[in-house]
Amino acid sequence: MTPTPLRAASGLCLLLAGFPLLAIPQENPNRPPWAQKNKTGSNKAEKPDDTATPPDDAVQNRATIKVKVNLVNVLVSVLDENNRPAADLPVEAFQVSEEGNPQKVEVFERETQQPLDLALMIDASLSAQIQMPNERAAAAHFIQQVIRPGDHLAVFGFDENVTRVADFSDKIPALQEAVRKIPAGAGTSIYDAIVLGSRSLTNQKSERRHVIILITDGGETTSHSDFETARKAAVRSDTLLYTILIRSIKGEGGRNTAGEHALQTITETTGGAMFFPESAADLGIVFDQIDRELRTQYRLAYYPNPRGAADSLRNIEITVLGDYKVRHRKNYYMGPQ
Repeated sequence: MTPTPLRAASGLCLLLAGFPLLAIPQENPNRPPWAQKNKTGSNKAEKPDDTATPPDDAVQNRATIKVKVNLVNVLVSVLDENNRPAADLPVEAFQVSEEGNPQKVEVFERETQQPLDLALMIDASLSAQIQMPNERAAAAHFIQQVIRPGDHLAVFGFDENVTRVADFSDKIPALQEAVRKIPAGAGTSIYDAIVLGSRSLTNQKSERRHVIILITDGGETTSHSDFETARKAAVRSDTLLYTILIRSIKGEGGRNTAGEHALQTITETTGGAMFFPESAADLGIVFDQIDRELRTQYRLAYYPNPRGAADSLRNIEITVLGDYKVRHRKNYYMGPQ
């Protein structure tokens, strides 16, 4: 495929980490009631009362009927005190609010099976060239491990331009070959990459998870888009941004620390995660963490009550009872009535 340079009017998007699961301690008085050992000795959380919260299957079936009526979907990553994914939490462990108003969870999946659309975006600027061989190798391995039946991935290179070198597909060899053929450039258009990646994901089918994985040295130099345009594009496309920042300069002197901070702000707004590998040689470990997280995410959905005005920016807050770290997208734009 002949790379086709594309210009974006704005900039970026893309979520963290997986480790072996850790059982929740039993009979700990500091744990919430649903986390205590039940009468049969099982350490699994009790299921909600059928009269209070429908079973998972029933809730999901209801979602397939109502999904077109402004259902707000939120992917949630939950980590325990050891930074490991916390699995098998029940729906009553989660508290959801929008603009400070509690919301009723209508859809709950402990390990969402929604297929993935991923935009893999690799910095091909002059400043990143020294790391390119390791980046290509790690990205090719990630493509092999992350794509499962129903998933699709596209490959982009970005320098002063943003170039889609492989369209969304599940053809692993072709995608790996595209990574190896990303052309080298000069500038670094990070915000443009986020905007173009977000828009490309928006054009994919609905009811799929949107993910951008961005590998860069963080030195924004040539984007036509600005920070706010990139942030809005990511939020509107409901994209999880995972940013892998490879610092060629370890100290702050000579680094674009303001650009790094802006990139981290966009990443955290989407509910994604930022990674700081010591070198490109550590990319394999980071990609493994991202892959595990994508396979252990909770999915919650609710119908906002009260509804906001069309196209208004709405703030979401999700907490989990107990000693957990929670990541999720922070806001969204209200759809039409």
